[in-house]
Amino acid sequence: MTSTPIAPPATRDEQRLAPQIHLERLLNIQEIYHEPDAFQYARGQEILAQHPNASLIEVPSHWNIPDLHGNEGSVDDWTRIKRTVLVLGVKKSIQARPNSRSSDFVAPSHANGCAMACSYCYVARRKGFANPITVFVNIEQVLRYLERHAKRQSDKLEPNQVDPQFWVYEIGENSDCSVDAAICDNVKDIIALFRRIPNGKATFATKCVNRQLLSYDPQGKTRIRFSLMPAAKAQIIDVRTSPIPDRINAINDFVEAGYEVHLNFAPVVYYEGWLDDYTDLFRQIDDTLSDRAKQQLQCEVIFLTHNDRLHDVNMGWHPKGEDLLWQPDLQETKFSQTGGKNVRYKRGLKGSLVEQFQELLHQEMPYCTVRYAF
Repeated sequence: MTSTPIAPPATRDEQRLAPQIHLERLLNIQEIYHEPDAFQYARGQEILAQHPNASLIEVPSHWNIPDLHGNEGSVDDWTRIKRTVLVLGVKKSIQARPNSRSSDFVAPSHANGCAMACSYCYVARRKGFANPITVFVNIEQVLRYLERHAKRQSDKLEPNQVDPQFWVYEIGENSDCSVDAAICDNVKDIIALFRRIPNGKATFATKCVNRQLLSYDPQGKTRIRFSLMPAAKAQIIDVRTSPIPDRINAINDFVEAGYEVHLNFAPVVYYEGWLDDYTDLFRQIDDTLSDRAKQQLQCEVIFLTHNDRLHDVNMGWHPKGEDLLWQPDLQETKFSQTGGKNVRYKRGLKGSLVEQFQELLHQEMPYCTVRYAF
């Protein structure tokens, strides 16, 4: 009987090459929807020069494109649109708003939408039937605003759970900055800005490994939160993202490159055997991280919140993921401030799940402080 040969473990060079191959496959821009003024900005011209063969379609607003957002038939092309369509807009409302969990403030968006297709993503709820990346080309205005805003805050006198020293700005609320950085230098410019802001720090969560960011020299002033979940479930609901092992393997390199690196366990999804899977995940992390990475490590824990409209969209392109996400017997309704019908795990159940998760994390990775969990 002939045994199947076991493949040797990937070399360090292979580990570094795989994420970039994945990133290149995410985007193949063939159509650019753009507002009338988009190419009057240098960033718009730079993006256009990178895609000289793309079809250009002028639209009055980046936010209201009936062919994309209002076209129910687009659900069938959910991932193709994410790969081949780019939208260029001019950011009109430039303001930061207070936050209290992952950051002190949410920065004005430099982009929204995503080339990846996580089936639980709340951004997709707002646009309807298609959600490609929109890049805002007036990045200089955003940068100037952020510098003025941070200056008005003066020094951070009282430490909080966000950060003991700096005012932290979430720069990726509506997009994934690692993917955005593959399109243009908006993210690079923001990271460079926070290097020189004495009292501020940038942060974003990501499900994509983009090693171009290793050259951005953040000097400790940008915190990346790598989002992690058990790999078998990520293959079902983290669609088009970097594989979980690639994200874990990247942590040490990003710490060495000058980033503060935290973990984002989100969304935590409950299913039979979930704690066994998280035990394996925590042990993989522990086996991989360097002492330096462990010493600075913290995390946030966010259990699943789903949405009825997103559920309906997902049933049109990825119903398999809904077997995990949509569990009416375990979930209760919570109406959002915008009137959306969200669902989350029932109150008594959720409290127990959060407690079990934190106990397991402390047992397997006692050095990893939980900044917040809900």
